[in-house]
Amino acid sequence: MLVEQIWTENAYRNFNYLIACPETGEALAIDPLEYEKVLAVAKDKGWQVTQILNTHHHRDHTGGNDGMVEATGAKILAHQDAKDQIPDMDIGLKAGDVVKIGRTVELEALDTPGHTMSHVCLRSRTDTPAIFCGDTLFNAGAGHCKSGGHPDSLYATFAGQLARLPDDTLIYPGHDYIVNNLNFTLDREPDNERARQLISEVDGQNTHDALVTTLGLEKEINTFFRLQNPSVIARLRETFSDLPDELDDKTVFLKLRELRNDW
Repeated sequence: MLVEQIWTENAYRNFNYLIACPETGEALAIDPLEYEKVLAVAKDKGWQVTQILNTHHHRDHTGGNDGMVEATGAKILAHQDAKDQIPDMDIGLKAGDVVKIGRTVELEALDTPGHTMSHVCLRSRTDTPAIFCGDTLFNAGAGHCKSGGHPDSLYATFAGQLARLPDDTLIYPGHDYIVNNLNFTLDREPDNERARQLISEVDGQNTHDALVTTLGLEKEINTFFRLQNPSVIARLRETFSDLPDELDDKTVFLKLRELRNDW
């Protein structure tokens, strides 16, 4: 599996992606908002874009569909429930469906509601453990739920799916928010030395060659995976005086998401 992470340099701080089969050169474009940049990379690599995957329906992820289809004739894939939100969608995906690219690449569709209720992530089933997670999971953060999603569902996605992936799974998010997310981690957990060390490494990083984290690293630096950390809980109690004596993971997650909305 060949992966190109494409920094868009736009105001939304999007990452677009190409995933290609090394044997055939066929490629899948993920959320190709800046489709001209994606096409330029594909041309430089000698790849042919035959499919487009929209992780969800927001325009900063689907806005390049028309240009990409016009240039390549590629088919548009997305969550099966997004057909009324994504014009000209060709294939609807449900949990467990397999997206094949050329002869060697297989990606499993995960139904990952939360940011929106019709969101898919793609998990590599080939040589490199990886997840292409759109706006569900960010480096050191989690997607918001203010534009058609629900935080209860986002928690279920994190706890029931993402947290159970192997620790060596590479994380490919839809945006670069890592510095701001690490600052939130340190606001919630001031004694997180790994997050403090990492922010010094990535602040001002060359986003054309951005750090690709793993799930194992996320469990060290991402507050939304650190729900029983004593510092996280202590800081929550400073903000929410009515919390019960025993805090379950879901309550901690939802309170963190609430705080992050206005942070």
